[in-house]
Amino acid sequence: MTSQPSPPQPRPAESGCLRFSLALFLMALGAVLLVVALVGYGVYRQGQEFMSRATELFRQPQPTPVIDTRAVILRQVQGASELTTAIFSMEAIVAQSRDRTLGPFVIGQTKLLYVAYGQVRAGVDLSELKPEDVEVISDTVIIRLPPPQILDRKIDVERSYVYDFERGLLGPEDPDMQSRAERVALEKITQTACETGILEEANRRAELAVGTLLQAAGFRDVRIITTPPPPGACPTGDTP
Repeated sequence: MTSQPSPPQPRPAESGCLRFSLALFLMALGAVLLVVALVGYGVYRQGQEFMSRATELFRQPQPTPVIDTRAVILRQVQGASELTTAIFSMEAIVAQSRDRTLGPFVIGQTKLLYVAYGQVRAGVDLSELKPEDVEVISDTVIIRLPPPQILDRKIDVERSYVYDFERGLLGPEDPDMQSRAERVALEKITQTACETGILEEANRRAELAVGTLLQAAGFRDVRIITTPPPPGACPTGDTP
C-alpha cells in the first residue's frame, strides 16, 4: 500500500512574520476602534449638553407680550372720522343791489336775485384724539372726544343760478355782484345749519359711531364723553 505524502510544514521564519503582522493589524484595529469610541462619546456628550440647554430654555417662563390697549383703540377710532359727519343742505335766495346816486338822489340801480344751493359739513375730527383722551379702567374704556367743528361749507355753483337781473338806464356796473351774492348765501346757509344744531348732531353721530366701533371690536363697557362746541365754532361773519 502506497503511503500519502505529508503536507509541507511552514518554516519557522514565515510563521513568525505572520504572527507579527497579525499583531500589528490587531493593534491598529484597536487604535481605530478606540478613536471612534472617543469621538462617538464626545458627540454623545455634546448632544446631551445641547438637549439639556434646549430643554432648560423651553422650560423658562416666556415673557408675556405687552399690548398697548390705548394705541390699539386710537388706531381703530381715528379711521372713523367720516362716520361722524353731519351734512346740512339748503337753498337760499339772496337779493343784491347797487345804486348810482347824484347827491341825495338815486338816479340808477342794478339789481340781482340769486338762488344758491349750499352744503355745510360738520363733524368730530378723530385724528385729533391723543393717548391721554383714552382711559382704560379694568374692562371699561373711556374716550373723551374732541369738540365738533365745521369741516367744510360750499356753494354748489352748478346748481345755483341768477334768477333775475335788472340794470336800469343809469344803473352802475358791478362785476362782483354775483360773487358777493354767493358769499352772503353761504353765510346764511351756515348760520341756519348752526341754528338747527348741526354741531350737536355731529356730536351725537360721533358718540354712536365710536361706541359701536369699539363694541364691535370686543370692548363691552364703553363710555363716550363728548365735548360741546367752543364759542365761535360756527362762522357768523356778516358779509355785505
